[in-house]
Amino acid sequence: MLTEWLGPKAVALETRGLTRRLHARAAGDDLIDLAGNDYLGLSRDSRVIEAAAEAVCTWGTGSTASRLVTGTTALHEELEQELAAYAGQESALVFSSGYLANLGVVTALAGPGTLLISDEHVHASLVDACRLSRSRVEIVPHNDVDAVAKLLAERNERHAVVITESIFSVLSDEAPLTDLAATAQQYEALLLVDEAHGLGVTGNGHGSVHAAGLAGQDHVVVTMTLSKAMASQGGVVLGPSVLRDHLINRSRPFIYDTGLNPAAVAAALAALRVLQAEPHRPAAIHAATARLAAAFDVPPPAGPIVSIPMPGPHETVRAANFCHTNGIRVGSFRPPSVPDNISRLRLTANAALTDPALTQAIRTIQTALTP
Repeated sequence: MLTEWLGPKAVALETRGLTRRLHARAAGDDLIDLAGNDYLGLSRDSRVIEAAAEAVCTWGTGSTASRLVTGTTALHEELEQELAAYAGQESALVFSSGYLANLGVVTALAGPGTLLISDEHVHASLVDACRLSRSRVEIVPHNDVDAVAKLLAERNERHAVVITESIFSVLSDEAPLTDLAATAQQYEALLLVDEAHGLGVTGNGHGSVHAAGLAGQDHVVVTMTLSKAMASQGGVVLGPSVLRDHLINRSRPFIYDTGLNPAAVAAALAALRVLQAEPHRPAAIHAATARLAAAFDVPPPAGPIVSIPMPGPHETVRAANFCHTNGIRVGSFRPPSVPDNISRLRLTANAALTDPALTQAIRTIQTALTP
C-alpha cells in the first residue's frame, strides 16, 4: 500500500531535484566544514566535551522525565540563570529543542483573542507554531514594519504577537528590531524574536536584541537555540519571569516533553562560559563571513551565513557534491527550505576557521561554480 501511495511522490521529488537524503558524517573526518552551525567552533572544544562527560557521570545519560517531574537538575537552573544574565533578560526556561521552544511559547501565548503577525521568512518551527496556535495568523512581507503597524491598528483581537527572527536563517539579513519593538509597544503588542543565529554572533555575542537595547523590556520575548553557537542541543525562551511561570503551567511542549538531557545542558553551559571568557570569538565569525561574501560577490551578511544563489536545485546538489568530494562541506538549500524559492549554496562561517582553510574552501567552491 505505501509503495503505491508514496512512490509517485518520491519520483516527483527526484525529477525536480528536491529529494533529501541522509549522509552519515564520519567521526574525525578532515573536511572543512562550512555547512554546520557550530558558529563559535566549540563542539570539539575539550572544555565543552569534559563538561558533558562529567554531567553523564554525575546525572546519568538522560533526564529521566519531564522538567516538572524529575527532569530538572541543578545544571538546568544554572544554565537558565547564566544565560538570562548574559542576554540581559529577567528569566529563561530551557526546552529540549529550539523547535519546541518556538512551538511552546507561541502556542502558550496564542489562541482565540490573540492575533499573530509573522514575517514571511521566519523559520519552519515558527510557521508550524502559528498553524497550531488557534489564533488568526497574518503573514507580512519580509521586514515590512508598515504592514505590521497596519494590521495592529486594525485588529479586533485584544492581544497580538509580532513574530520575527533577529538574523534570518537563509539570507542572513537582520530584522528592523528597533522599529518593530516601537511599533509593537505603540499598539500594546508583544514582539517575539528568534535569536537562533544571533546568540554568540551578534552584539558581541549577546545577540541582536541586546545590541538594540531591547533586552529586558517587558513586551519583548526572545527564543534561542543551544544547538548552534552553544555547541549543544536544546532551546530557550527568555523574558519576564511572569512569562516563565506561564510557560511552566501552560506550554504543552514543555509540560509533556522529557527534559533536555544533563550532558547537553552542561555542554551549553560550558560553551557559554567559554564565550564570556573569550569574547573575541564573535569577531572571528564576522571576519570569516566578510571574506566569504567578498569572494562570491554577495552582500555582506549581518549574521554567520553566506548565501549563494544557484540556477536551480540540480545545479545546487551537483556543486555541493563536488565540494564534498574535494574536502569541503557546504549546505545545499532547495525549496521549500528557501523563503524565495531560489536554490542556494549556504556557507556558514565559524570562529575556528583558519586562513588556509578559508583559502582552500573559496578556491574549491569557485571551481564548483564554474560553468
